[in-house]
Amino acid sequence: MCAAAAVLSLLPAPAVAVPRPVPAATAMPQPDLTALRSVLRTAVGQGAPGAMARLDDHGTVHQVAVGVADRRTGRALSTADRFRIGSVTKTFSAVVLLQLVDEGRLALDAPVNRYLPGLLPDDRITVRHVLSHRSGLYDYSDDLFARSVSGFEAVRTKVFTYRRLIDRSLRHARTTAPGGPYSYSNTNFVVAGLLIEKLTGQPVATAYRRRIIEPLRLTDTFYVHPDTAIPGRYTRGYLTPDTPGGALVDATRQTVSWAQSAGALISGTKDLDTFLSALLRGRLMSAGALKEMRRWVPAGGTQSYGLGLRRRRLSCGISVYGHTGAVQGYYTYAFTSGDGRRSLAALANASNSSTVHTAMLRTLDAAFCGRTATRHRTTAPQDTPEDTSGGGTESGH
Repeated sequence: MCAAAAVLSLLPAPAVAVPRPVPAATAMPQPDLTALRSVLRTAVGQGAPGAMARLDDHGTVHQVAVGVADRRTGRALSTADRFRIGSVTKTFSAVVLLQLVDEGRLALDAPVNRYLPGLLPDDRITVRHVLSHRSGLYDYSDDLFARSVSGFEAVRTKVFTYRRLIDRSLRHARTTAPGGPYSYSNTNFVVAGLLIEKLTGQPVATAYRRRIIEPLRLTDTFYVHPDTAIPGRYTRGYLTPDTPGGALVDATRQTVSWAQSAGALISGTKDLDTFLSALLRGRLMSAGALKEMRRWVPAGGTQSYGLGLRRRRLSCGISVYGHTGAVQGYYTYAFTSGDGRRSLAALANASNSSTVHTAMLRTLDAAFCGRTATRHRTTAPQDTPEDTSGGGTESGH
């Protein structure tokens, strides 16, 4: 073992929190729809061409959209539009792997190399470490998108293999020992994609479709990689340039090959609400597997991370469960209550803008805390868009 690895091996593993009961959604304050619309308008005022949200509260659906889906034609944004969901894809990937755990085909605490011999340089890296971002594998996208626009244009039409992306990561020293502190890395969910394909004998597109999309009747959810087009009606996505004041870059057409199982799914607000509600209500895996998914580790500030799932504690003290996603041109926010009965899916068709991202996070307070939300909430470190896919501050988290 090299000296650096020896030092890493001495790092203590973070405490793992056992899931606690969450108050029923019926105990939540009423959503503040006026505040929700105000948040979306703020995001548009800060540079997003459009912003929208769909809230399903015990079957009562509220939909709000402001701004445009297409800057050239001026077409209004609609909650019926499809869009790229970035790192919300990670939750789909984790669900497939946890279903394989239920089927006895995968063990969370087994080394990844048991299933993919020789893939990783350390047999101590387990499936659980990968799904909870505690593998220590360097995030290759940090190199790809050191500059947002030029980095994106260099890969917009490229097609990568999973192993090529992992090789890019392995050129760098690991960030921590296996089982160490949470450290977000797209590399982890590229490994997850390889695991899915090895264990199912199918492309990830087929696994998503047969295991999640078809059973839940998700009509707006697609994995089209390496195709560059979004099927049907969609909103265009716009990348904010690195230089302030520069023109927005239309990033709609892209392979998203650099992300794949870490961030390449396409979906819509209705499907995301349906998916997360079904997940937290136990419709996609056994109670035991869902408990493992909700075994939290600290992820900075008021956030915790399970297995491909985030827990965010809001200003009113309520916790919500889901994932954020940023891929070039799109910021996505998809969360549900602990019982899955109140779900929010929101989008701004912009990315690489910390002000838009911070504004859009407040959709969660409006939806789940209502008028009890803290009105002047300060921006916490965990509110940086780490759930992104590509571009400087956004890395597919």
